[in-house]
Amino acid sequence: MADVTVTVQNMVASTRIADELDLVELDKNISDTKYQPKVFPGLVLHIVQPKVAFLLFRTGKMVITGAKTKSDIQKAVEKLLDMLRQTGVQVVDTPDIRVRNIVASGDLRGRLDLPATALALGLENVEYEPEIFPGLVYRGSSEEGVVMLLFSSGRVVCTGAREPERASQAIIQLQKELDEKGLLTA
Repeated sequence: MADVTVTVQNMVASTRIADELDLVELDKNISDTKYQPKVFPGLVLHIVQPKVAFLLFRTGKMVITGAKTKSDIQKAVEKLLDMLRQTGVQVVDTPDIRVRNIVASGDLRGRLDLPATALALGLENVEYEPEIFPGLVYRGSSEEGVVMLLFSSGRVVCTGAREPERASQAIIQLQKELDEKGLLTA
C-alpha cells in the first residue's frame, strides 16, 4: 500500500468580530468589497495575502473561506481587524475563531471500479449515480461527519473534518479499507 498524499484545499472558519457592522459604510470605505443585500445579506471582502474571502454580516459575525492553514486564517483575521479599526469600527481584540469545515484531497495510488466499490462499501453508506455525478459519495468513514468523494482515477475528496489531521486520518483509513477489500488496482 503506497503512502497517500493529502492536501488541504480549503478551510472554512467563523467567528464574531463585533457587536454590529454597518455593511453599507464598510462597502463605501473598504476596497475589494461586494455588497448586494437583495442578492446576499452579507458583504463579501477579498484579500490577496493570504488569499481568502470574508463574508461579513451586520450581526458582527463573519465567515472566512479559502485558507489552507490555520495560520493563514489567523493572519487574515488580524489583517481584517486592522482594516476595520482603520475605518473606525470597534472590533473584538481576540475573536474565538473556529474551523467549521476542511476540504482536502488525496490520491489513493490506484484505480477504482466504482460499481464494485459501491457494493463492497455497503449500499447503505454510499450514493452512486453515475448519470448524475461521476464520483461515489461515501459516508461510512469511521470519522464522524466526514464525507468522501471517490473517483475511478483513485482521487478522493474529503469534506467535513474540522482538523487537517482528521482529514488525513480519514483518507488513510479509506485507502486501508479499500486495499484490504482488493478494490484498488494499479
